Amino acid sequence: MTDTSRYGQIIEHIFLSGHKEGATEVDFTRDEIESAAKALKIALPKNLGDVLYSFRYRRELPKSISDRAPEGKVWIIRPVGRAKYRFVAVSTAQVEPNELMSAIKVPDATPGLITRWALSDEQALLAKLRYNRLIDIFSGVTCYSLQNHLRTSVPAMGQVETDEVYIGVDRRGAQYVFPVQAKGGSDKLSIVQIEQDFAMCADKFPHLVCKPIAAQFVGDDLIALFDFEENPEQGVSIQSEKHYRLVPEGDLSDEEIRAYAEDLPPSK
Repeated sequence: MTDTSRYGQIIEHIFLSGHKEGATEVDFTRDEIESAAKALKIALPKNLGDVLYSFRYRRELPKSISDRAPEGKVWIIRPVGRAKYRFVAVSTAQVEPNELMSAIKVPDATPGLITRWALSDEQALLAKLRYNRLIDIFSGVTCYSLQNHLRTSVPAMGQVETDEVYIGVDRRGAQYVFPVQAKGGSDKLSIVQIEQDFAMCADKFPHLVCKPIAAQFVGDDLIALFDFEENPEQGVSIQSEKHYRLVPEGDLSDEEIRAYAEDLPPSK
């Protein structure tokens, strides 16, 4: 039996065991992964966390689960404490790049050695963001990388993970924290990760302006960037989206450079 088949059976068993007709939330714990595998008499996955990661960021939930979502809603899996999780019916589960978005050309400053030896799409994406100052360009704020792969605990959520954290300052002196989630390959940007980043900022950086950013490879050298806002009524929503194409210096013509300059707003 493949991991795909096992994971689907396990998550389906957990959901159906706790779901009631018309419910919009279903709570469960990490321990239920093991008990579900035993009940189904299938091999226990070596990495229990990969079952949840798979359905949060890589794969669609089984049809038996998605069919039970209220009309116009989809299920996401939120952390709600240490080793505690909740299926929640929401309007939007994933962040998808707009295929019609025009691309802004940026001269590629990524060192060739980094491009050659990056071990994964996610690592390559984080490196390209860093070497090309794309977080600065996108946000309009001078930014500095504080930490890679921050793993910490947040009240009411438990453990959360952020791919990279930037600290920034603008021309007024206001200071910002930019938690960055990066996805390459077939992995999907989940709205749950953005919710976690807002919660992490509120807990760890309460005096800074929190602006979560998501990055996604759209092509080999085309990167989509999103930032988000949060309000009590609507929850998390996309505030802006830009696409940046990294090009050799010679591929950016004088006409294109002039066109970008002409698009600048009047100076104040």
